[in-house]
Amino acid sequence: GVDYDGTQTSFSSSMNYTLDEYAAEVVYRIGSICSEREVEHPIIVTESGRALAAFQSLLVINVLGHSRLDDFEVDEDLQKLDRSDLPQPIQDLIVAYEGVSERLAAECYHDAMQGYEQTIQLFNMGYVSLEQRAFGERLFWSICTKLLRLTQRMNRVPDQLADLQRFLADIYFCNFSIFQSLPDSWAIEQLFPILPIHRLDERPTRRATLADITCDSDGKIDQFVGPRDVERTLPVHALRKDENYYLGIFLTGAYQETLGDLHNLFGDTHVVHVGLDSSGERWKIEEVVDGDSAAEVLGYLQYDVEHMMEQVGRACDAAVEAGRIDDTEAQSLARQFREELAGYTYLEPEVLDAETSGSGT
Repeated sequence: GVDYDGTQTSFSSSMNYTLDEYAAEVVYRIGSICSEREVEHPIIVTESGRALAAFQSLLVINVLGHSRLDDFEVDEDLQKLDRSDLPQPIQDLIVAYEGVSERLAAECYHDAMQGYEQTIQLFNMGYVSLEQRAFGERLFWSICTKLLRLTQRMNRVPDQLADLQRFLADIYFCNFSIFQSLPDSWAIEQLFPILPIHRLDERPTRRATLADITCDSDGKIDQFVGPRDVERTLPVHALRKDENYYLGIFLTGAYQETLGDLHNLFGDTHVVHVGLDSSGERWKIEEVVDGDSAAEVLGYLQYDVEHMMEQVGRACDAAVEAGRIDDTEAQSLARQFREELAGYTYLEPEVLDAETSGSGT
């Protein structure tokens, strides 16, 4: 196929022709048939669906936090460890960790997999303690991390180690719902271009898959547009403490939000309409449309929000009368419930500052 910039691609979801080639082929076929039948050549008007609509919108998401498997350090523990009492599989893991080299890379990986699996089996049978299992897992991930760093310097990576980068990829937890704002990614495996929209003067140093904030294990993206083929991880920057990190999901067009179905009670996102001024050279914000509040989403599903607030008020009054809370606490609970109903269905910045400090947001 050929991407929009003319780059050759091989994605199942990409076109295998240029726009010029497409136009020329359509015009030629219609023109040749009209000439053959001596019919006047028409003016051709076509609507090419996604190719036209895709560019009119994008989704901007912020990263809430991350999970990574290469944070484990075992060198200091190994120096103080009494190895004589350790189960054999964990001793095998230590040998594999200390023996990692380019010549023995594949062998160390096989030994690590075997040692890890045997450690889990012995733990399930009660022969390995919880502390020993935890140490065995840290050893295993440390071995994988050493091997990944080794393969990044190798001219030829053994086939057994080719998937290490995907295996050790970070998970970036993002403030959106795939089912609401990107359903085609889940439903038909549509590939949307995704990349950071800031820190573009820095080289990305991490690889990650993306997970949304819904409660479904399917709320993830683990296929991405790459230079030549579909990639299983996305190049991203390391998160910084107390600093927001934003990703853009492009070519979402007019379809994605329309297809969203309030899955997990996530409503429409905030929308910003951006246009060009009369000169065509400067952009401007034309309109900001607030996303759905929790009360609006509950209303769509036939919940009576006013009745819910009355029930909370009565419950607070009963708790005060029973002496479980005082008047100040009752008023605070009622106010917080009312504010939550009026608030956004996605995580809001003030919530993130209070609850995820240090997670990179």
